[in-house]
Amino acid sequence: MTNKSLIIAHRGESFEAPENTLAAINLAWKRNAEAVEVDIQLSKDKQIVVIHDTNTKRTGGVSKKVSAQSLHELKNLEFGKFKGKKWISEKIPTLEEVLSSVPSNKKIILDIKCGLDIIPSLKKDIDNSGLDIDQIELVGFKFKTMVTIKKTFPENIVLWCHNLDYNIIRKIVKPNINLLIKRAFDNSLNGIDVWDSNLISKSIVESIKNLGLKIYVWTVNDLERAKRLIELGVDGINSDKPSWLTNNLFNTI
Repeated sequence: MTNKSLIIAHRGESFEAPENTLAAINLAWKRNAEAVEVDIQLSKDKQIVVIHDTNTKRTGGVSKKVSAQSLHELKNLEFGKFKGKKWISEKIPTLEEVLSSVPSNKKIILDIKCGLDIIPSLKKDIDNSGLDIDQIELVGFKFKTMVTIKKTFPENIVLWCHNLDYNIIRKIVKPNINLLIKRAFDNSLNGIDVWDSNLISKSIVESIKNLGLKIYVWTVNDLERAKRLIELGVDGINSDKPSWLTNNLFNTI
């Protein structure tokens, strides 16, 4: 493959290690990932923690909202046990801990899972990280939130996430992807971060590129699907198996 899209470690090396933990993130860096994407939310005491679900039941074993727990409470939960005994000691990381793990010339992509109340803490953590602007990108599903995020972090890459036809309703009433692109462009966002849908075509990717925008795609764990996306010219591919995908796509073994 010659058109080398950015392969992004989705929640770290999450196929092998527990998602959104330092174990998964550091394993991705160890395997030379170019970029890692993690999910971020606010704790009760306004600390940014790295977790996908709004409730800690699935990965932390306790059915309670993240926003209803302090950092101390969250740190007392086991966030690796769900993946197996090998990971039983893994704790929820703070964004500060994750940012400090990023090697030079690598990217961290922050998927914002909450609202605008995260901005003050996010600005503080990013400003204190010591990372270059091009090392931190921001993505999220809430359109108004991402527009405000772009205004707050004008020099960072900010992408709007969308499910496209991920769910049953959208498979019947398909979204207008050209309209999504226009909304992103008109609001000074840097592009879109979308589900691996068959709606993504060569003409769609060209339309995005002609506007100077980016397109990332998630979550791709199939080699042939990844090859198709690279041939279409997408900028980034999220995968739970990033090192495996990279090795098979670009013959780096």
